[in-house]
Amino acid sequence: MSRRIEIELTSVRPDGTWTWRAAGAQKPKGVLDGSLLPAGATVGMVLRAEAESMLDGTTIVAVSTTKEKSARGNLLDFIPSDKPFEAVTQQLARRERGDRGPRGDRDERGPRGDRGPRGDRGDRGERSQRPDGERGPRPDRGDRGQRPGGERGERAPRSDRGPRPERTDRPARGPRFQAPPDLPQRPKAKRLKPGRSHRNAVLAELPEAQRAVAERVLQGGVPAVRTAVNEQNQRLRAEGREEIPAAGLLAIAEQLLPRLRVAEWLDRADAAVSDLEELDLRDLRSVVAAGEDPLVARDESTRAIAAQLKEALNTKQEKELQLWFSDIDAALGVGRVVRALKLSSQPPKAGVRFPAELATKLAEATTANLTADALPDRWVAVLEAAAFSPVRSQVKPSAAPSQSSDELTATVKRLASLLPQVASLFGIDVDPKAPPAKPLRPTAPAK
Repeated sequence: MSRRIEIELTSVRPDGTWTWRAAGAQKPKGVLDGSLLPAGATVGMVLRAEAESMLDGTTIVAVSTTKEKSARGNLLDFIPSDKPFEAVTQQLARRERGDRGPRGDRDERGPRGDRGPRGDRGDRGERSQRPDGERGPRPDRGDRGQRPGGERGERAPRSDRGPRPERTDRPARGPRFQAPPDLPQRPKAKRLKPGRSHRNAVLAELPEAQRAVAERVLQGGVPAVRTAVNEQNQRLRAEGREEIPAAGLLAIAEQLLPRLRVAEWLDRADAAVSDLEELDLRDLRSVVAAGEDPLVARDESTRAIAAQLKEALNTKQEKELQLWFSDIDAALGVGRVVRALKLSSQPPKAGVRFPAELATKLAEATTANLTADALPDRWVAVLEAAAFSPVRSQVKPSAAPSQSSDELTATVKRLASLLPQVASLFGIDVDPKAPPAKPLRPTAPAK
């Protein structure tokens, strides 16, 4: 697929071809046919070109001149005027208080001046005629404004005013549910973010003709090079042009594969060593597993780094294992049984043996939550977590819940192969050929 770039002509050859490079840069560069250039082309001229990136380099297929910028630019012409300049001033006239006019269509009271003076609105009187500190009775409120002593005193205590009347219109409050306390969250582990220093060093040492092949190898190995060669030959065949020899490019790819594989692993290993304390255990395990590849472990330096990472992996796995046990115990200590069951189903290391004492404690706490008076929603939450924990066979509730629901019945049927002792309480037969159930995926919250 062609792309548009700007090129600079660097020299002309006796055979009529011209050398070029990217405008303002050293690479990419190459050779183009002089018949594609416009008349009057000179060395140093910048042109716009249509380029196609091939495995053997960049090919120019069309050239056009660039648009020169206008010397005037986007300027506006200033045209003077022959009229004399006259300054403009503005002065707003002052309006009197009685000249406001009506207040619109909100009412038909007319202007404020027609209402009469403020002192003629009844028997309220002027505020200035009242004695200081006294407020007489207001004619429209009766004796509400009078207080003992003629002043605003403090309210009498509740004991002197009698008991407060009870309100019968307020709905009765239901039982309050007190959620168990939250557990402290551990900081989230860092994911592996490798750099490209080793890969760039290998690419810089390669000839320009092999660099495109090496980039394809880094993307997908030798099969990626084979696919790219087939697609390019198919396009060249349709255009009637000569095809690229695929055998030579594939041989170059196979020759470069070991060096590129080692460089890629070294980039990942350097990133793992820099964040060894906070790195995610899965990423560290993947780097150690890749270090055991024969293509990577054939050098003495790579074997030393792989041994260092393997030792760090063993130490980190033991540390994560102890933290896993302590998190489950802490969740049980505050009554978060569902949280403890979910943690028990996510071990930091595959095939780890769950402690018998902690398993007994977890199974007893789980069974204590599956009582006959527990709500169906509670049964569903506990069964979903217990079915995939290492203590699922030890969970043995004494009786089925007194209240049931369609969701609870469907959950027991789905988990019957993992919890047969619970399915027998609901009268559900377990199919021995049924595949084991899988954990439910979290659903998005409803908008």
